[in-house]
Amino acid sequence: MRLKSNIAIAVFTGLAFFILNFSFSSCGIYSLNDVGTIPDSIKTVKVNFIENRAPYVNPQLSPSLTDKLKQKISSQTRLTSTSNDNANWIISGEVRDYSVSTSGVTTTDGRQQASINRLTVSVHISRLDQLSGKTDEYDVSRSFDFSSSKTVQQAESGLLDEMIRNLTDEIFNRIFSNW
Repeated sequence: MRLKSNIAIAVFTGLAFFILNFSFSSCGIYSLNDVGTIPDSIKTVKVNFIENRAPYVNPQLSPSLTDKLKQKISSQTRLTSTSNDNANWIISGEVRDYSVSTSGVTTTDGRQQASINRLTVSVHISRLDQLSGKTDEYDVSRSFDFSSSKTVQQAESGLLDEMIRNLTDEIFNRIFSNW
């Protein structure tokens, strides 16, 4: 009986070790800080101000997005940020769309009315590699839902941090991981 118990413990321990080992070691495809390979020749980056060219302009969006992208690049890559035009990479962008649409409708007393509105923000990003002369371009778009009982201005104040965080992550991933 004691032999069966020891075998069961050994099998359980081996199985637990295998599962834990497998779960903590990735297959190398993704990781939380998965920055794609930045060529060794690339040392500096300049992030230009992300212009707001959308028909509707949120005055806080462009400066906040630009600052957050600069911070993320500085903290999560080995690149040195510079304001010089001779940087190895120059990242530029513009907000092209900032619009509100209805995404949910309810019927009350036979009348249809909006219940959920959606704020969509689209940003066009370009990355110029000055060493190779190659420019890569990316389009990023995110939608943010809010109650139709709120004005656009009320929704913006409540959604601004989320918009900046999500758009920055998406832009960073497209530039450095090409997701």
